[in-house]
Amino acid sequence: GAVSLRVIQNVFGVVFALVFCVIFYWLMKYCCFLLIIWFLGISGGFAQDKVECWGRYEISIPAKVKGNPFDVELTATFNGPDTTLTVRGFYDGNDTFKIRFMPVKQGGWYYITQSKIPALDGVKGQIECIAPGKGNHGPVKVDGTYNFKYADGTRYYPVGTTSYDWMHVAGNQPDQTVKSLELSKFNKIRMLFFVQNFDPDYPEPSMFPFEIKKITKDEKGKPVYEWDFTRFNPAYFAHVEACVDNLAGIGVEADLILFHPYDGGRWGFDRMPLEAGVRYLKYLTARMSSFRNIWWSLANEYDFLRELKPEYWDTFTHTVVENDPYSHLCSIHTYTAKYYKYWEPEYTHASIQDQAPVEGFGRAATVKNIYKKPIIFDEVCYEGNMDNRWGSLSGQEYLYRLWQGLIVGTYVTHGECYMDNPKDYSRDFLAVGGTFQGESWKRIGFTRQILDALPNPLHLCDSSWDPYTSTAGENYYMIYLGKEIRPEWIFDLPVKNAFYPRLKEGVRFKVEVIDTWNMTIAEWPVVFETTAPVKDRVYDKNQGRVRLPASPYLLLRITEVK
Repeated sequence: GAVSLRVIQNVFGVVFALVFCVIFYWLMKYCCFLLIIWFLGISGGFAQDKVECWGRYEISIPAKVKGNPFDVELTATFNGPDTTLTVRGFYDGNDTFKIRFMPVKQGGWYYITQSKIPALDGVKGQIECIAPGKGNHGPVKVDGTYNFKYADGTRYYPVGTTSYDWMHVAGNQPDQTVKSLELSKFNKIRMLFFVQNFDPDYPEPSMFPFEIKKITKDEKGKPVYEWDFTRFNPAYFAHVEACVDNLAGIGVEADLILFHPYDGGRWGFDRMPLEAGVRYLKYLTARMSSFRNIWWSLANEYDFLRELKPEYWDTFTHTVVENDPYSHLCSIHTYTAKYYKYWEPEYTHASIQDQAPVEGFGRAATVKNIYKKPIIFDEVCYEGNMDNRWGSLSGQEYLYRLWQGLIVGTYVTHGECYMDNPKDYSRDFLAVGGTFQGESWKRIGFTRQILDALPNPLHLCDSSWDPYTSTAGENYYMIYLGKEIRPEWIFDLPVKNAFYPRLKEGVRFKVEVIDTWNMTIAEWPVVFETTAPVKDRVYDKNQGRVRLPASPYLLLRITEVK
């Protein structure tokens, strides 16, 4: 019996020891795993395993290559929820190659790289795309025929401004520009990728987008640059990217102008060979297509780039579109009243310089009806005090032109150029940003409140017959009175309501008088009720009317009372 007891004790001892070892093994393994997770979390090793939808994921791969590293071809294929995207990589200097990716759907994404360079080929990984954070609505896309929406479905009405060289100004002025944009509530800005040559005394920029082969002096002692268009300066691009990210942080779209004629041969970026231009666009799109708030504007006043052949623009446009896997908005800008072939499928919208369509009622609708695309009048002359015809609008005149565009369902871009003297650009927002000096910018937030309250974008009710009355849906109207000052408005609406149901008898309405300049809204204390149609119009059954203030720039908002 004693022997049997000892045997049983030994068996239990062995079993206990085995169980203890197994438990100890799994505890140690689990603890080591937790330790590794903790360490990687501290060191940032897991920092980009999760990325929000329409955020940016970056792969960085160190590799030394022979020859010009900017010649290396590198791509990555990302497979996600019902979606496959291939994106181009780029050389970022310091023996480092990068790939940037913007996930467009939540869920798991798996990637693998492709390159003829062994160190860059076959790099695999996965990320988890999580819900977008606050303020992240995704890229802006065309919605329907004439309008825009963010990728998450939120309505977007472009109310933008212009500051050509704000990114390239020295000191803290770029930061001030961002603060001014946030204060003013503009939601888009047009800006130049290449530095602008204002005049011969304008200072040289601190850096350039290309490597310099050689610098000589002209007869006046000014520097003359010879560029290596096959090698880029990543620091220049990184600066532009930081500025675009700053704009995204305040909800502003970056309408990036890729070429412009305001070089005058000083640096020669306005006369690059075709091959150099294509190479630059491929590098730029590889770096910046993953920025959700980027728009591509092929050029500003493209027809003034006389060293570039007209057929170049088709090549440049196709290069941008084909190398942007996310299909960001794309257009091209022309000189005054020089209309472009915006019906081509590569252009998502028309970017027009012409003030005539917004100087009178209904004119802008004609442009809209021709192109059948969203219309942005990106230059309708500027508010300012310049001694020329394009930079001397009053604030009231700009706001009038803005509403002449908005009321028919097009969009109008702002700009201002106040200068103390012709050589002082420090106060010229159009040129260098900084702080606004004029008056119209103060009305932008109020304007956006009116637009954001719309159930649908504006469209003329009865185009060609009534250039004053616009609709935003069934029984929702707006009438812009412009510069006219009248004592009263007699209740009078068209029967036709664009593509919404026609106006019927017995509908009750309220009328609000909106002063677009003084930023006030007053509701008229009477409810109106519609008559049966009289020919093509509908009136109030009691022949009601609204007494108006003796002010111009009034907007009537007429909405159904349930």
